[in-house]
Amino acid sequence: MRDTYFIASQSQRIGLMGGSFNPAHEGHLHISKMALQKMNLDEVWWLVSPQNPLKPTDGMAAFDDRVRIANTVSQSHRHIRVSDVEARLGTFHTSKTLERLIYRFPKQKFVWIMGADNLLQIGQWYQWASIFHRMPVAIFARWPYSYAASTAKAAIRFARFRVGPKQARNLADMVPPAWAFFHVPFNQQSATRIRIISDTIGIGHNE
Repeated sequence: MRDTYFIASQSQRIGLMGGSFNPAHEGHLHISKMALQKMNLDEVWWLVSPQNPLKPTDGMAAFDDRVRIANTVSQSHRHIRVSDVEARLGTFHTSKTLERLIYRFPKQKFVWIMGADNLLQIGQWYQWASIFHRMPVAIFARWPYSYAASTAKAAIRFARFRVGPKQARNLADMVPPAWAFFHVPFNQQSATRIRIISDTIGIGHNE
């Protein structure tokens, strides 16, 4: 397992992408590769959540299986690392996980990465505003959620801290709050779609 928490990373500019990864798929790779390119990052870390507080446990594959599949999906991309750090720390909320990572890696420059779908719902997260104050945030277009992104609670509250396209490449170097919306080509792959297809043809989610 290519875990990050107990490895002294030499990388300075790191994108953090959290989620259930139930399962990891091409869409996660697409956003990660766009983040590496658009923000000149050294690495992207996938933080696999033991259990998202806002998601039901029904249909959620075992944590170890989700980590294993994420490693398999990302194994050919040397700038993407998979981490079980939330399970190690016992943190179930993103705000707490980021707080601990900043303490653990004081020299690194972190950027929180998420899709437009999460921008629309981040207002429901525990201490969500603290995420914007802890590190820069990068939002990536995702169909069809991008069309309503400007109406999101977080987008309105932090509107004056939004960074334009020309400055977004240096987002990792900015003092938070700072966030940018990246209009990149859509990748319509989703974990939900994969699970639906798996159920339809009778393949288990953990296969």
